[in-house]
Amino acid sequence: MLPSNVVQRGTKVSLKCQPEVSSSQGSHLNYEYIFFKDYVPLNTDQMNATDSLYSIPDARVSHSGKYKCAVVIKKERKESPVKDLKVKGLLTPVLNVDKLTLTEGDDVTAVCTAEGETGFLTFFFRDGPEELYWKETSSQKVEHNLTVTKRHENMFCYYTVKLSDSLETSNNSNVISVDFQELKIKPDIKVMPSTDVIEGDLITFSCSVNMTHQRNSELRIHLIHKSTMLSSNMTQEDYKMFPMANGSGKYECISKLGDVLKPSSVYITVKELFSVPVLSIHPDEVFEGENFTISCNISSFASEKIQREDITYSIFRDKTSVINNNKYSGIAGKVTNGKYMCMAKANEITKESQGVLFGAKVLVSKPEITTSGLVIVDKPFLIHCHSKNGSLPIIYSLKRNNITLNRTEVSDPHEKAQFLALISTPSDISSYLCAAENNGRVSIKMSERLHVTVIVPVGKPLMTVVPVPGNIEEGDNITLICGIPKGSPPISFRFYASNHTPIHNTTVQSNSSSFVLSTVNRENSGNYYCDASNNAGMSRMSNIVTVEVSLAKWKKALIAVFFMLLMVLLVLFIMIRYKAKRVEVNNKESVWSERPPDQDSLESPNEGDVEYTEVVHPQPEDPTRIPLRKGTDTVYSELQTSQGDPEHINHFLHQFWCFRPVRSCSTRFGFFGRCTARIKREVSRKTLCLCCFSNC
Repeated sequence: MLPSNVVQRGTKVSLKCQPEVSSSQGSHLNYEYIFFKDYVPLNTDQMNATDSLYSIPDARVSHSGKYKCAVVIKKERKESPVKDLKVKGLLTPVLNVDKLTLTEGDDVTAVCTAEGETGFLTFFFRDGPEELYWKETSSQKVEHNLTVTKRHENMFCYYTVKLSDSLETSNNSNVISVDFQELKIKPDIKVMPSTDVIEGDLITFSCSVNMTHQRNSELRIHLIHKSTMLSSNMTQEDYKMFPMANGSGKYECISKLGDVLKPSSVYITVKELFSVPVLSIHPDEVFEGENFTISCNISSFASEKIQREDITYSIFRDKTSVINNNKYSGIAGKVTNGKYMCMAKANEITKESQGVLFGAKVLVSKPEITTSGLVIVDKPFLIHCHSKNGSLPIIYSLKRNNITLNRTEVSDPHEKAQFLALISTPSDISSYLCAAENNGRVSIKMSERLHVTVIVPVGKPLMTVVPVPGNIEEGDNITLICGIPKGSPPISFRFYASNHTPIHNTTVQSNSSSFVLSTVNRENSGNYYCDASNNAGMSRMSNIVTVEVSLAKWKKALIAVFFMLLMVLLVLFIMIRYKAKRVEVNNKESVWSERPPDQDSLESPNEGDVEYTEVVHPQPEDPTRIPLRKGTDTVYSELQTSQGDPEHINHFLHQFWCFRPVRSCSTRFGFFGRCTARIKREVSRKTLCLCCFSNC
């Protein structure tokens, strides 16, 4: 960037973009150079050169900004670093006007010029501290037509140049003073007879301008009061009016010549002839059938003009005359309802009161008593009381057996009074009623007694089984019966088997239900129970009944026969074994002889024990057949033993297979027959019987 990055206005500035490119000898490359100002492309040139130059021959402040260049060779692009250029110095603008001597209301053309400046400029016209006009443009000058309504002694202009990151402001232009001549068109306003009047008095406004030395005859004069134009032709005639009390205030005469306006004003005070009437109704609240009175009165009047008797009154209902008087009495009812107003009149002055809406209050009608939701014994529920007719507010009372339980006031026409209640039996519901009143005790109306469906929650169910659980066999039908002691229908019953498995559910209108299990088997054994519920929303569970399904009779008989056969076979087996042992014994010859008493025992001072034995005589064995059992003879042999020699007895006893003590020696043992040997031994005066058999 040459000569520098900061230059004065009018300097020639050159921007040179020179890339460093390496290429093979003899190659010819095309260079594309792109220059940017504030990151916006300025131009693009293709050339067969190794550098490019961008020139600004006459730099201006608008040329200030951020510059860079880019080189593109075979679609490859490289950019240079950014360089800032700052150009100092703005031209001082020049202000010119086409007229220097003006009359009020004339137009003047002002021109502000900044010769040679470029860029986006904003011109400002001012008269001292007052801003007259401004405009944005890319031109070097701006014209403005100005209507002169006052003297301009310090008129000048200046401009600004907007850069990317700043705003540059020029010096002020030359100052022009415009010679100003004021128009003498301010009107003269007069009021007749006075500025203080009473309602009904006639007053006249006159507005005039001295046009002797004026060269322009296009003058207009307007009469205005509170932004309302009363007259637009005051130059031709006066304005007359009968002002009311609200007519007090400022009145203006405004003369207009071209764009020049000149005002003059006067203040008028209007006193009331009589005050605005006020309508009132007594009493404030009136019920249908009661007497009421409407009055129309004024609070003041101008006694210097009229007397109270000069004022006449009329009362209207819905814009229809009711009476030509200041009082009206009647009996409240639908026909007397409406919007009332009254009118007072004196000396052709008429005033109306504000409208008052009158409606006779309606006595409350007989209330209706209802409930919200289900009514369940021993559960709270809501009772609603509502009267279809009756002026608000209405006071509702809930009564039970003529005893007031609660009171509430309702002020919304769509609202119902509600009360919380509780009953312990269904018959309690009819003890409730409600009362409504809106005008004291004389207006009390009683509802009917409350009659709604009451739901009794179900009692604890009882589960029974038919037949009795101990008499149930396979193939029988079991009837499960679920009953409740109390509960409002419909009742929903559910039956459950073991592991809480539902097997049946039904809804009935009675207090019990049953379910039949057909042709049961052993798998149907287990615990059974039921539960019951109704619209009360509570479910109650019954007792648990245990059902045991026994085998069928034919199965029992079959098992009995099987066991009997098994026992028979067992007995046969035992008998066969027994006989086989007996044959073996019979083959051995057994001889019992009396053993001489032991010498030691004879010498004993105590008598020895006596022992007996039953000896079976052996028969010759026929090896060709099984020996038949024959009768046995019992031979008792007395064996004398000594207390001091038990080994002899033990030796004797061990010759038998087994022995069992019994009460008597003649006792038989089981069904196996009589013992084959018995030994009676007296020991300490007690008898011990030993029964032996070979196969125990």
